[in-house]
Amino acid sequence: MAKIQVSIDIPRPPDVVWADVERLETHVEWMADAESIEFEGENRRGVGTTMRVLTKVGPLQTVDVIRVTGWDAPHSIAVSHEGLVTGEGEFTLNPIPAGTRFLWTEELTMPWYFGGPLGGLVAKPVLAWVWRRNLKRLAARFE
Repeated sequence: MAKIQVSIDIPRPPDVVWADVERLETHVEWMADAESIEFEGENRRGVGTTMRVLTKVGPLQTVDVIRVTGWDAPHSIAVSHEGLVTGEGEFTLNPIPAGTRFLWTEELTMPWYFGGPLGGLVAKPVLAWVWRRNLKRLAARFE
């Protein structure tokens, strides 16, 4: 299992950042690795929302089934990942004097044919780099 954690400070209060981040359908606008999002069912917000996300990192692509498992507005969104890569993730918005610290944490397990735990070690710096770029894109939405 690879644990990855990245963060960025955004010069806006958590409720303003939350108003953008809770709109799950717009995540493709700031997540470079998310090519498309297709919702399963009617839910677009809250626990139980399920999405099929076409994810692409370099030459690799997969459909990640993401299920929202926690929703604490305007503080956090927790998800489970089902598919090729499995695990759990969470966005946490913490107030700081300059605005909001946006923390993105993922604990992912790679399949055996991608090297299992060794594949996770190799993927960790690549995914951290991709997600740091994503957070810069998110922060740019508030400039």
